[in-house]
Amino acid sequence: MFGTKIITLFVAFCFTGYGITCLFSEKMVNEFQRFGLTDLQRKLTGVLQILGSIGLVVGYFFYPALALFSAIGLSLQMLLGFAVRIKIKDGFYDSSPSFVFMVLNGYLAYAYYLLLL
Repeated sequence: MFGTKIITLFVAFCFTGYGITCLFSEKMVNEFQRFGLTDLQRKLTGVLQILGSIGLVVGYFFYPALALFSAIGLSLQMLLGFAVRIKIKDGFYDSSPSFVFMVLNGYLAYAYYLLLL
């Protein structure tokens, strides 16, 4: 479970940072406009990423079911992010982080599912 702890904390740290950036960065305002998404979608993305990261950490230490649902939610969010990147024809370099985080969260969801069995 040690590897799961490191991945959980890494992913939570990254999503907290990205979520805060979504909420307060002018660069992210411009990026979401480039993605063809609304200001509400940008803010919702930021809030959901922060909540998901909190859910991962709290779930890891106290409620594995919360970590499972948080990982599933973040993985689905990254699937949608990857789809947006493909739709707007971003290259591999720009699209790969969403794919990598989708896979990492998918792994975490699987690990927490096994823990709950």
